[in-house]
Formats: sequence, structure tokens, C-alpha cells
Amino acid sequence: MIDDFKLDHVVMYVQDLDRQTTLWHDHYGFREAAVAGSPAEGFRSVLMVQGDMRLVLTEATDEGHPAAAYVLAHGDGVADIAFGTSDVRAAYEQVVASGARAVAEPQEYGDRDDVAVTAVVSGFGDVVHTLVERRGTGLLPGFRALPATGEDDPAGDGAQLYTMDHFAICLGTGQLDWAVNFYGAAFGFDDIFAEHIVVGSQAMISQVVQSRTGQITFTMIQPDPSADPGQIDEFLKNHGGAGVQHIAFTTEDITRAVRTLSDRGVRFLSTPAAYYGRIGERLELRKHALDDLRELNILVDEDHGGQLFQLFTQSRHDRGTLFFELIERCGAETFGSSNIKALYEAVEAERLAAHSAAQN
Repeated sequence: MIDDFKLDHVVMYVQDLDRQTTLWHDHYGFREAAVAGSPAEGFRSVLMVQGDMRLVLTEATDEGHPAAAYVLAHGDGVADIAFGTSDVRAAYEQVVASGARAVAEPQEYGDRDDVAVTAVVSGFGDVVHTLVERRGTGLLPGFRALPATGEDDPAGDGAQLYTMDHFAICLGTGQLDWAVNFYGAAFGFDDIFAEHIVVGSQAMISQVVQSRTGQITFTMIQPDPSADPGQIDEFLKNHGGAGVQHIAFTTEDITRAVRTLSDRGVRFLSTPAAYYGRIGERLELRKHALDDLRELNILVDEDHGGQLFQLFTQSRHDRGTLFFELIERCGAETFGSSNIKALYEAVEAERLAAHSAAQN
């Protein structure tokens, strides 16, 4: 089995490429590295990079391009989570044999010393997976590298974001088992964590799958059908089916990163003050002062490996269906049961506030 999958890049389909490029640069510290397409070709794309991350923003300029239908159905969102592998052809055969729909057969681009091999298969909802094999500079077909501008980033070193820790994926009721089994059989992902979260009369079921390399992690969530409808049901309704709810970015110093992003215009969710009064009952902080965590609304939890610190951004999405997370792992390998519930409650408070504002 091919099981060496690593995260290669993420593609977001967007309605306004220029606006989103500016947002990712100014707010999150990504820089433009390459471009592809043209109005005549039916699309425009920009490759944004920071740390080890590659983010491709794509806007349709012709209604025949897939980005046009995606944005119409879902609004801006994650359309492709691309997996790097050492053998695209073998991986493609494996995944299709395991039940994935073939979207694009393997193709090789470039010359002898600078080659990219790609193929595309279906994933969950409308999200696909491009399989990528890079040799040489590794620029994907059609992309043209941009010259360095020499401009200093306002934060000195971006926003201190380095990798994509995990993707939170909302699935419809009854889809969770299928998704876990599919990623295990097709890609060799391991089922590493399960959680049942109850908040009032609402509840959700979550399972986490991870590639054998540890570089791709999907937190898969579905509503608990025995509970009242809640935020996962609302995501599925507003997004128009299964999709990526949030991307978590790793940082080496979450207090510094939160302050930097706040200065750049990013807004974060609030945490109830009572949360911090109970931290001392659960753990002894190994990093960061309690006052800093309280000031910045950062959550903390621990597992057998160590501690982790987390915080969600407020959603700026037109439908409220996509937001982001900052996470600092100090040895922790899982997600922290207390944090998951607290994060759920924070999102629920934001959702109810938005409903109240809309009614007034």
C-alpha cells in the first residue's frame, strides 16, 4: 500500500481573488509566490506561501470553470486538499480501487530534471484530492514564479504560522463511519481519536484520522442524530453539504501569534471568564502565564504527551461557514477533551450572537 502521503497544498475557490490575496497577505502573513491562469483561460490563481504551507487561491473568470459552480454552491471555501506522494500512478490506482471517483488520470509535466506528476480523485462532499509527485523545483503545471519584491513583511517573519495542523470537516449524519473507513482503506490513514461532545441539548460525534506520515490530520465531525440540531447542522445547511469548517495553523508561540494577528486585523472568539478560574484544577501550566491566556482568550489542555494551546478566529465568511484556528503543541498529540467542548461552546455563542444581530 502507498501510505507516504504528506500535505502538499490546499486550494480554495474564491469569488474575489484580489480581495482574498490581500486578506491572506495582510491578515495572515502569507506572501505571493506564483501565479497561474488568465481571464482567457477561464481562471486566475495565486500561490500563497508561509512556513511550510502552500495555499492556492483560485477565481473562475468563466462559468465553465469548476470554481464557478463551487462558489455558487458553497461560497468561498476549501475545494482541494492535495496529497504529496512518491508514486502518483500507484496511489491513483489504489485510491480508485478503494471506491474513490477518478476525476483526472495521472499526467506528467515538465522535463527530465523538473517534473511534476498529478492525478485527481474524489474525497468528501465536493472536496477532491490532487495527488502530487514533485521532482526538481516542483512548481505545478501552469504556475509562473513571481520575482522577490524585496518588501519587508510588517511582522518581520510573517504571522508566525508554520504548518496546517489539521482540517475540521463537517459531515452529514451517517457519513462519519464511511469517511473513516474510506481514508483508512484508500490512503492508509489511522483512526487515532474519538470524542462525543455534548453542549446543552446539542451533541456531535467526532473521529480523527491521520496519515502514516503524521502530516495530514482530518478531524471529522457529524451531528448526533439523537440530539437537537446545532452548529454542525447549521454548517451543513449553509455550506450546502459536507465541507471544511476550519483549518488549524501551528505556531511556536501562540501568545505572540495572537497579538500579531490581532494587530493585523484578525478577530478571535471570546472565552467565558469562568474557564480560567478552573484551569488550576485541571493542570499546571508549563508555558505561558495565566494572565496572558485570559487576556487573549487562549484555551489550554493536556494529554499524555504534553500541553496544547488553541484559539479560533471569528468567521468572516459570508455564510459563516469557514474560520481558522491557531494551535501550539507543547508535546501534546491529541486535541484535549476540555478544549474541544470549550471551542464548541465558543462557536455556539458566536452563532447565537449572529442570529440575534440578524433578527434585530
